[in-house]
Formats: sequence, structure tokens, C-alpha cells
Amino acid sequence: MQIKPLTLILAVVFQLISVTAFSQKRVELKTLVNKESEFVLPQTVEKITTILNTDASYYENANGERYARWLTKSGLELYTALGKNDSVDEIFFDIPDDKPVVVAGLPYGLTLNKTTLQESKTKFAKYGAKDQKLGMDSEFEGGSKLIFKKGKHYATLLFDGKNLLKSVGITKELIDPAAN
Repeated sequence: MQIKPLTLILAVVFQLISVTAFSQKRVELKTLVNKESEFVLPQTVEKITTILNTDASYYENANGERYARWLTKSGLELYTALGKNDSVDEIFFDIPDDKPVVVAGLPYGLTLNKTTLQESKTKFAKYGAKDQKLGMDSEFEGGSKLIFKKGKHYATLLFDGKNLLKSVGITKELIDPAAN
């Protein structure tokens, strides 16, 4: 049996595309996390900018509250509401919808687009992790939300309908869903 050159070339091209499209990237948070892989809060915008080696963009919401956002080369997006003196007292990790990448190196040893709900429930059970189904009004309809408190901070993990981790939030207080 002989393979036609065009068929072989197309097969190789599609293999290369699939490998690069779904390759795992790692974000290096270095001194932003402690030895237990917890994100250290409060932080400063300058320190996060330096560690991520990417500039922050600033914006305000309709209520005049200020926010900072970083989009890393790995495709990971970090954002936060700015506190007094532009302090970072909470942080959120996300991947924009148009980026089909797996990003490792997150707090608590998590990996976006790879860590599953079941893995997380098992890993964080000792912290009283509780999961809830996300409704039709959620960004991840049919997915789940897992919440636990470790130390002084709450972690909120959002999973899509396939039970893959899509977002991580670390806050001092639980965010009231009615606030959004």
C-alpha cells in the first residue's frame, strides 16, 4: 500500500497543529505563591507585573471601581479589583474563551483546562470543599462551582460541563452571587 504525498503532508500538518493548539503551558508565579502553593495576599500591582513580565491594564466598572488585568504569554489572564493604595487583596485566574490551552503552575497545584472536579473534590475535602451545580445564567452552564477555605482565604473553582477547571478565584470573603 502506498500513501500519496498529499495525504502524508496533510496528516503531518494536522498533527503539528493539534500538538501546538493543545500544548500545556506553565505560568511561573515564583514569589507570588508560598511553599504550600498558596497565592500570597495582599500583593502590589508592580510585583505581579514584574513576576509575570507583562504590563497590567487598568479599567473601571460602572460603579467607578478600579480593576487591573494581566494577560500572560501562556494565555492565562489574571484580574483583580484594586483596594486602598491599589493593593491586590483578591485575585482571579482565567483563560479567555478563544484560547484552547492548558495552563499549569497555578495556586494549589491546579491546572486550567486539565484539573477535574473530582480531583479537586478529593484534594480539597480536608478543607470542607463544597460543590454546587451552575445554572443556566452561569458562564459555565451545566458546570460546577467548588468552594473551600484554606487559611485566611476562600478559593472558588469553576468547572465547565465537562468538569474541567476553567477559573480560579482567591478572596478574603465569599462573593455574594447577588452582587454580580
